[in-house]
Amino acid sequence: MAKELRAGDRVLLSGTIYTARDAAHKRIMAALKDGGPLPFPIEGSTIYFVGPTPAPEGMAIGSCGPTTSSRMDPFTPALMDLGLAATIGKGDRSQAVYDAIVRNRGVYFCSIGGAGALAAHCIKRCEVLAYEDLGCESVKQLLLAELPLIVAADCTGQNLFETGRAQYHIA
Repeated sequence: MAKELRAGDRVLLSGTIYTARDAAHKRIMAALKDGGPLPFPIEGSTIYFVGPTPAPEGMAIGSCGPTTSSRMDPFTPALMDLGLAATIGKGDRSQAVYDAIVRNRGVYFCSIGGAGALAAHCIKRCEVLAYEDLGCESVKQLLLAELPLIVAADCTGQNLFETGRAQYHIA
């Protein structure tokens, strides 16, 4: 799927993804270094950088807006080299991440900051998989139904943060 997507495409993502923020990424990287078990299979997976609020009655999850993706930049290239297919967050990424996206034919999606309550309606199931002591930053498995996202960076090297700025550049 990621290979056909282009920066600027709007998608409705459905299926199983995983959540992880800073603290969880540190533990995942430590597990990789030590040869320990991972909370989910990295290859072919998508990680959403999110720390959702508790679920209100009748919902699978509470508000779940994206975390600033650049905080995960120290970890993302290594995970993509292990087969991570996509990440979801907000904001620009480092050149090392963009290079890893191209090298591994991956994709970076942006979600809309401030619309976490609306995004929660697209999540049908939420299960804590690992690092429960991290609270909202624990690793969770989510089942999505048409979560609206924008392709921010594609496997051809295009990214909206670069092309968007170029549109408004004054020589």
